[in-house]
Amino acid sequence: MKIAKDTVVTLHFKVSEPTGKLIEQSKDPMVYLHGGYDNTLPAIEQALDGQEPGAEITLNLQPEEAFGVRDEALVRVIPKSEFPPGVKVGGQLEGRTDDGTPHVFHVMKIKGPEVHLDGNHPLAGRALRFVLKVANVRTATGEEIQHRHVHGDGGVHH
Repeated sequence: MKIAKDTVVTLHFKVSEPTGKLIEQSKDPMVYLHGGYDNTLPAIEQALDGQEPGAEITLNLQPEEAFGVRDEALVRVIPKSEFPPGVKVGGQLEGRTDDGTPHVFHVMKIKGPEVHLDGNHPLAGRALRFVLKVANVRTATGEEIQHRHVHGDGGVHH
């Protein structure tokens, strides 16, 4: 079966810097609903469209095609007194952007009375190489299409 809109794709991936330095490698396969549901990067969907199990694709993406360019407006320094006890480096908090839109921020460091937050994706601003290997393709269920994500093995359980 070929990858097309409303198919469930199971794949293994490696993400590295353009120099080849490994950033992340899937231990378990990634499973996503293909077809514009925002379950993976648009450039990955475009490259995989029409592929079949066994296909291996290498993508070299610029920041704009991957996780975006860094936006320094999403970097914040907030007084530690404004946080609940137990705030830790590596944690995630929901806050608001300058225009009031809800947004997830990562706690980057805690320096004395200050908490440094970053709302950029950790890989924003970086050119990346993706190596993708398609393991399986199946037709999505009606419920998966309605919910806009995969259910069951590798997907959401609810």
